[in-house]
Amino acid sequence: MATTDDAKKWAAAAYNAAADLFDEPALGFWDYYGSRTVGRLGLRPGARVLDVCSGSGASALPAAEQVGPDGFVLGVDLAERLLTLARAKAASRGLSNVEFRTADMLDLGLPEASFDAVVCVFGIFFVPDMAEAVRELWRLVRPGGQLAITTWRRNFFEPANSLFWDAVRLVRPELYKGFNPWDRIDDPAGLRAMLAEGGVDKVEIQTETYAHPITSPDDWWTIACGSGYRGTIDLLSADERAKVRESNLAPLRERKVSSIDASALYAIAVKGT
Repeated sequence: MATTDDAKKWAAAAYNAAADLFDEPALGFWDYYGSRTVGRLGLRPGARVLDVCSGSGASALPAAEQVGPDGFVLGVDLAERLLTLARAKAASRGLSNVEFRTADMLDLGLPEASFDAVVCVFGIFFVPDMAEAVRELWRLVRPGGQLAITTWRRNFFEPANSLFWDAVRLVRPELYKGFNPWDRIDDPAGLRAMLAEGGVDKVEIQTETYAHPITSPDDWWTIACGSGYRGTIDLLSADERAKVRESNLAPLRERKVSSIDASALYAIAVKGT
């Protein structure tokens, strides 16, 4: 089993590498789910928000817009290159109430009960002990505040996901399924159980079914290279990468696949006063 330090190093390396494609239009699901997660919180002007695993700001930026100039949003991530993108986007939108820091969600060093909302979209599964991460994030929520966790639902990115791993197995079997952490919490029961282990017992979980459009199989390869799959792709030689790409994309072309399953689970808990 990977250690916490191993997981941190892997996530930082994979997403720093993926930063070159992370904001491509084909990966519009980041902004889609970031804004929809924040929209469920009903943030008030002046609120303080922590956005963990912030990426390039998909949830931090809409949160900053919602809380207004009297509010404050802190976005943290291990991938500095993604935060560079987020800072540029914040500047282009004229948002001076948001700050981005390179930091580890398990060691933020922030005061207890210091945020009205703590948000983590597609990030909680990057640590081996997710319950430990939930306990730390829950500690930072003030009484009456909210914790929002969004994660992928079962059948994530199918049919392309299974085809990708089948292609990897043909050339580098030891890398097969080397990156699939969310399948531990990809249904409501699993997500609820993990949150309970982390001390969050009363939680509302909702499912969103969403077919993410792709205009061509090449869009899928852009998604793979602009997301966590990049960590596996970068372990392949140039020849192996070409073989995986073709083995992955050929069936998508044959089937004329025009969308991938990008359904998700939203979990929102309110801390007792």
